[in-house]
Amino acid sequence: MADFIQALDPAKLVLVGTCLSFATSAFAAPSYNLPIFLFGHIAQESSEAIQSLQLFTALLTASGIYDIVWLARNEQNWFMRLLTILILILKVPTALAFATSLRQRGAQFGGLGIRANDLAGATVWSMPGGFTSGGGSGGYQSVDDPEPTPTPRAAAPPPANHQQQSAPGAYQSV
Repeated sequence: MADFIQALDPAKLVLVGTCLSFATSAFAAPSYNLPIFLFGHIAQESSEAIQSLQLFTALLTASGIYDIVWLARNEQNWFMRLLTILILILKVPTALAFATSLRQRGAQFGGLGIRANDLAGATVWSMPGGFTSGGGSGGYQSVDDPEPTPTPRAAAPPPANHQQQSAPGAYQSV
């Protein structure tokens, strides 16, 4: 069974789910399936989006429960009901294929995405304007760096006549 799931192509499963959801979206069918599969289509294209893939897998699994409730509470013609059931059945191997893909990438589902009780995690982002999470480039100090020790400066001698001198036409502070 595990070999069968590993042989599945998550991209093709999401594409089939997207097409089936699009076909049912104009009729009385669950309206949430198309956005979920579109999100999955975008998330699976990014090789670094582990959190997006985790979210898609969780949404897909939860929407299967909603499909069962939706089928029990709403009436459809036989063809739309058949397509909705096919989408529901398709969600099982799709969720399993994405879970296997995530496991191969090193992600885990236990603890809401926290791997090995690592609450701090690595910081891999930077803020615009020179604020960075590492290195302190641009003259800004990053949060992780220790505070630099100030260097003592010699005080400037006061002007000889103790009055503030300014250029003609310059603003003076009060």
